[in-house]
Amino acid sequence: MTLAKHVPVLIVGAGPVGVTMANLLGHYGVPALVVDRSPQVLDFPRAVGLDDEALRTFQAAGLAEDMLRDMIQNVPMRMYTADKRCFAEIQPATREFGWCRRNLFSQPLGEQTLRKGLQRYPHVQLALGQELIALSQDADGVDVTLRDADGHEHTTRASYVVGSDGGRSTVREALKVAYEGQTHANKWVVIECEQDPLDAPYTALHCEPRRPYVCLRLPYGLRRWEFMLFPGEDGEQMLAPDKVQELLRHHVADASRLKVIRARVYTHNSRVARSFVVGRICLAGDAAHITPPWIGQGLNAGLRDAFNLSWKLAWIVQGRMDPALLQSYHDERHAHAKAMIDLADLFGAVLSQRNRFVAWMRDRFFLSIRNIPRVRDYVLQMKFKPMPRFARGVVRNSGDRRQDERVGRMFIQPQVECRPGQAQRLDDVVGGRFALLSWRTDPLADAPAELLEQLERLGCDRYVGVRARSGRHEIDAVTAAAEPPRLLQDNENMLNAWFAQAGVDWVLLRPDRFVAATGTAAQAGTALSDFCRRVLPPGVAQPAAVHAGRPPATAR
Repeated sequence: MTLAKHVPVLIVGAGPVGVTMANLLGHYGVPALVVDRSPQVLDFPRAVGLDDEALRTFQAAGLAEDMLRDMIQNVPMRMYTADKRCFAEIQPATREFGWCRRNLFSQPLGEQTLRKGLQRYPHVQLALGQELIALSQDADGVDVTLRDADGHEHTTRASYVVGSDGGRSTVREALKVAYEGQTHANKWVVIECEQDPLDAPYTALHCEPRRPYVCLRLPYGLRRWEFMLFPGEDGEQMLAPDKVQELLRHHVADASRLKVIRARVYTHNSRVARSFVVGRICLAGDAAHITPPWIGQGLNAGLRDAFNLSWKLAWIVQGRMDPALLQSYHDERHAHAKAMIDLADLFGAVLSQRNRFVAWMRDRFFLSIRNIPRVRDYVLQMKFKPMPRFARGVVRNSGDRRQDERVGRMFIQPQVECRPGQAQRLDDVVGGRFALLSWRTDPLADAPAELLEQLERLGCDRYVGVRARSGRHEIDAVTAAAEPPRLLQDNENMLNAWFAQAGVDWVLLRPDRFVAATGTAAQAGTALSDFCRRVLPPGVAQPAAVHAGRPPATAR
């Protein structure tokens, strides 16, 4: 395989985070090279949970439906007391982002689907069996030296490099970035079996002091168990067939008949890199942060990195955004990644409690709150999950508290219609670009040509939402401009509710579907001009040559 000598973006690590980034960059029309020292997908028991934000990321990459083919959607999670009583069943009903909030998959299958997705893009190259051995950066780019399995070395010059090469990241170590946090004392043995012997279609957290464990159903008849190991128990010895059967015999009728296909010992870590951006090099996924699996957010956090970073790299490479705003990736992702790790640590401390008296007190508390509707709903609807919110970065706050409450948050994804009877998810309509979405008004009907040109340079399209089955007079009123916005009918009445609660007339959505700015119609010209001034590269006079978010014909 001949590797590119020059490439805008080089990604080190072809796990799900790195390959998702490569698919997104491919969709944005950005050439990229993805390298990994492993020649194939690792067949280990790893991540199993994907949330609604992750599926929205795959949707942006055009792979959500492909991923869903090997996924179980809307899976409940149950929590059991020490005496095996279920004290909570979490099954969120919300689909505000267009997808179910709890979904299960098998990571090896998911990775194969993501890698297959790269075949759509001739400008994205996947090179396996390539180990990073050196990198150095200057003001204009990064030199990366790779070595293949035969010992041959190759040097590539990249404009930007992303290290998504795992918790023991070579990229992070080369940058000498501190990986702050702790390694937890107790290890866990993870076991996966074929021909699921249990009729338990949910994820179960068993808070038993005797030996805390997790049990869950996976696609295609797989069943996973995760058991805490105690001090003095040797991890490798616990993988011996007789030890595995000893762990399982308390939970199945005949452990000797189970076909174990994967077993591995894991150490739980709670760590976050001090910085996610160093010059032209960024860290993503486990290279940037690693968390215990208690709330199923390890891979999901990495996919948030991928979505946040990929569009910013694309916009910078294509001359649509000031390169200095690459730092906003750290500003927007670091605090939230740390918050998710802290929540996972709290869950782990509560649910894996081995002191019997403390466990009894915990169980009494959880059983009691089942009768308090507000608290029960907080738990069962997963409202405890910290949602990303950016106070700074590629966002603009107006100073109006009510308006700014929505800035820096992910926008809803309702079903809308552009043509009668053809409902689509919002993201499938607006595509991988900025979107100015207004409600029942065109705030730029009389906008100066200069502002419209700035929005085109930003890669921004205009849309106006109206109530479903609106009359002709209402539609004509918002499409009277010489260059009218595209009309969206609000099928589910979600846009109407969102704009009414926000008290605004328009919202500017980023390619990752976070709210960049909001305002009233009267504020639109000033606010959008100010945003463009802050974001667009200084001195750029013409729109970028590549139409961001609209892949070239060869990549479709």
